Amino acid sequence: MGGIAGVRVFSGDGVAEATLVEMAERLRHRGPDASGTWVGPDVGLAHARLAIIDDEHARQPMLSADGRWALVLDGEILNHESLRTHLDHPFRTRGDAEVVLAGLALEGISFVERLRGQFAFVAHDLRTGATHLVRDRLGILPLHYRHVPGGLAFASEVKALLVVGPAAALDHRSLDAFLATRTVPAPDTLFEGVKKVRPAHRVAISAGGHVEEVPYWVPPECDPDGTWSAGDAVEAVGDGVREAVRTALAADVPLGVHLSGGLDSSLVAAQAQQLRGDDHLHSFAVASDGETDPARRVADLLGTRHHEVAVRADELDALWTRLTWHRDAPIAETEDVEAFALARAAREHVGVVLSGDGGDELFGGHGRYRYARLAERAHVLPALVRTGLAGPVERRLGATFTSAERQRLLGVAPPPDRRTSAASGADAVDRMLRHDLRHDLPDHLLERADRMSKAASLEVRPALLDHRLVELAFRLPTSLKVRAGSTQWVLREAARPLLPDEVIDARPTRRHHALLDAGVRDLLHDRLTGTGSWVATTLDPDVVSGLLLHSGGSGEVDARLWTLLGLEVWHDCFLGTAPALPRPRQSAPSYVHGS
Repeated sequence: MGGIAGVRVFSGDGVAEATLVEMAERLRHRGPDASGTWVGPDVGLAHARLAIIDDEHARQPMLSADGRWALVLDGEILNHESLRTHLDHPFRTRGDAEVVLAGLALEGISFVERLRGQFAFVAHDLRTGATHLVRDRLGILPLHYRHVPGGLAFASEVKALLVVGPAAALDHRSLDAFLATRTVPAPDTLFEGVKKVRPAHRVAISAGGHVEEVPYWVPPECDPDGTWSAGDAVEAVGDGVREAVRTALAADVPLGVHLSGGLDSSLVAAQAQQLRGDDHLHSFAVASDGETDPARRVADLLGTRHHEVAVRADELDALWTRLTWHRDAPIAETEDVEAFALARAAREHVGVVLSGDGGDELFGGHGRYRYARLAERAHVLPALVRTGLAGPVERRLGATFTSAERQRLLGVAPPPDRRTSAASGADAVDRMLRHDLRHDLPDHLLERADRMSKAASLEVRPALLDHRLVELAFRLPTSLKVRAGSTQWVLREAARPLLPDEVIDARPTRRHHALLDAGVRDLLHDRLTGTGSWVATTLDPDVVSGLLLHSGGSGEVDARLWTLLGLEVWHDCFLGTAPALPRPRQSAPSYVHGS
C-alpha cells in the first residue's frame, strides 16, 4: 500500500528528481514508512510506502528482472501468492509488486486481468515507451492524471498533481453534479483538467503523447429467469462471502474490523472472527449514547476486542480544513468526520481494517432501490404530475439539491456532456445497481473511505468487493435481492448461520450528531454570507439565504447547508491559497533509483 506519483514528458529536458520527491512528500500520509523515486528516459516515478507485506524487501519503484518494466503499485494484490506459483521467475521478495512485474514481463499489460484485490499502479514499458495507468475493477484505490506543459502528470491524490503544471482551478462544469450527489462522477473532478482513471480501466500513454482509455472488466449480465433457486443462491452467496473475507484477511500486520451494527459490517466481522478462531479481532465503532447500541451488541455477540470512538464537536473547526486537504474534495457529510475518527483510533491498534462497504450496492440494500421503477416511469406521466413529483422523487433517490434547486443556485442548466449515461440492465433495480457500482460506490463511498483512512495511514479493505463475489451478485436476479418488502434478501439469508435474527432483520438507523450540527451551525452565516465568501459571490444569494433562514433553532442542519459549507472550505483550501501540508511530518527513509 501507499501513494504513487510521476510525470511523463514528451518534450523538454526530462523529469527533475526534485519534482518527484515533492510529489511523494504530498503523499507521505499514504506511505509514512519509506519513499523512493526512479528517473528514466522521459519518465519519472515516485512511491510513498505503507508497509503491509514484506516490510523489509519490497521497496518501490521497482524494475523487472529483464529491465523492461518500471512499476509503482498502490494496494494489495490479494492473489499474489497463487500467481507466484504459476510464474517462471526467480523472485527476490515476498511482496506483490514483484509478482506484477513478473507477469508484465511474461504477458504484457493484459496481465492486469489476472489480478485480484484493490490496486492502482503505473507501469512504464521502456521498450515501447508506453506508460500505463491502471485502476482496480471496483475503484477501491484512486488514480488521477492531468496534462501539464510538455507532458502528463499522475498521482494517487490530486494534491500531488498540483506540484506540476498550472495552479489549481475550479471546473465549473462539475458543480451541478457535485450539488446533486456531493461527488463528481469519474472521469471528472472539481479541479479543472484533473481526471480520474475510471474503475476497471487502464489509460495508455504512448511515446508520442496519445492517451487512450481501455476497459478491461465489466460485471456480467443477470442470468435468465429460473437459473437460480433461492436455496442455491443463498448457498452460493454464503460461500462467496466466506472466500472474500478469507482472502481479505491476508496481512503481515495486526488486523481489525469496522462495525456499524448494520448487516454488511456485522456479516464481515462475524465471518472474519469465525475464520480467525480464538484470535479475537479488534473492532471499531462510533460511540453511541444509547444503551442498546447495535455495534456494541454485535461486538458482544462475536467476542471481539471492541473500541468505541467518540466524535468530538470541539475538533470540527480545526479538523475541517485538514480533512478537506486529505479528501481533495469538500467535507459535506458527518460520515467523513466519523470515518477519520475511526481510522485514527484504529491505527493505534492495527494496520488494516475490514469494512462492509459495497454490500448495499451489490445486493440492493438502499431504500432508494424501491423507487427505481417509479423513477424510470415518471417520463410517461402528464407534465403537471411529473413536475410535482420531480422534487420528491429526486430526494427519495438521494439528491442533495434537486435539479430545479441546482438551476436556481447556478443560474444555468447542467451541461449535457456531463450527464452520466444510463446503465443497461435486466430491470429498473438492476440498472440502478449497475449505475451505483459505476459511480456512487467508487466516487463517493470508496473515495471517502480511502482518503479518511489514509489521513491516519491506515489501510481499509472492503471485503465484500472481491470481484468474484461482485460477479456472482450481478448474475443474481432482482427478485433475490429486493423481495417481499425486504432489501438484501439473499445476503440476509446467507448471514443467518453466523448472526442472530435480531441483527439480520433490524431496521437500519441513521446516526444524528447533534454536537457536530451545533458546530456547523456556528460557522454557517460567516462562511456562506460573509465578505470574501466564494458561495456568497458565486451562487444565487436568495437560495442560500432561504436555506439559512430555515436553519434556525437547534435541530438537525440541512444536508444542503453541510454541502455548501464543505464546498466553501474546499475552495478556500485549494483555490484561495496554495495547498500546503496540514502539519509537519517526520522524515521517512528514502531511496533513489537512476535510469
